[in-house]
Amino acid sequence: MSDTRATILVTGGCGYIGTHTIVCLLQKDYDVVVADNLSNSSIVSLDRVAEIVGLSEHDRASRLVFHQVDICDEAAFRKVFESSPRFESCIHFAGLK
Repeated sequence: MSDTRATILVTGGCGYIGTHTIVCLLQKDYDVVVADNLSNSSIVSLDRVAEIVGLSEHDRASRLVFHQVDICDEAAFRKVFESSPRFESCIHFAGLK
């Protein structure tokens, strides 16, 4: 995460809509933190996002952070907020089928 770029939290970020949104956010120079329990998606989707936007391994580690967490687990989700800088915004796509 950068001190100069805004950081956006995307819940459900490994799904179809989430990944497309993350591509746009990274292209607009935001840092992104993804929280997803992977119940309806795969971590591989973030590999594809990194490839699409051309993130190096170094940039990926700092610009696209992933937390496998169920947002219904309040204690676990709280750790996402404790481990990341202040979020400029949150985009909520998490949902169960």
